[in-house]
Amino acid sequence: MTDNKSADAVKAERHKARQQRIKEGVDAKIARAQEEKGILLVLTGNGKGKSTSGFGTVVRAVGHGKKAAVVQFIKGNWDCGERTLLEGAGVEFHVMGTGFTWETQDREKDTAAAVKAWEATEKLLQDDSIDLVMLDELTYMVSYHYLEVDRVIEALKNRPPMQHVIVTGRACHRAIVELADTVSEVQVVKHAFEAGVKAQPGFDY
Repeated sequence: MTDNKSADAVKAERHKARQQRIKEGVDAKIARAQEEKGILLVLTGNGKGKSTSGFGTVVRAVGHGKKAAVVQFIKGNWDCGERTLLEGAGVEFHVMGTGFTWETQDREKDTAAAVKAWEATEKLLQDDSIDLVMLDELTYMVSYHYLEVDRVIEALKNRPPMQHVIVTGRACHRAIVELADTVSEVQVVKHAFEAGVKAQPGFDY
């Protein structure tokens, strides 16, 4: 019994020492991270949940009394639960509104809609009263060459210094990734849609 107690005590001390080292490492990182600036966050990858994650951050900002705005690229005019909720909380929305390019099959129309949405974006990225701007599915606009990446980069670089920006979408252009402060890649392991489960309101949109 005594030996068992001694072994347990040794394990407990080792665990405490490991946790203490972890705490010291975290504390050191916190101590070094003293700069305050607007963060450019990219949420990319083929997995589900990029927009959902971005909207969660918008909700967080609003909860802290911050002013936020959202531009939705490639979204149609169908119901969007996040938009319904956040517009009611004073979040400004701009919706490209033409749907997915494989639905319209009209490059000229899609390009014009993308440029119009980007013009609204540029105004938001020049407004220092807006704390957070979410650019939902922006990556596709660059991938499809509806928007010039240099124009996008210039606006992101020249935004107000304390303004946060979230960019979502698959296959984010490397220039945006390089400019970003934080990049998270969401990978798909399984997806219900591929098994024939339809998208459902309140969960998928």
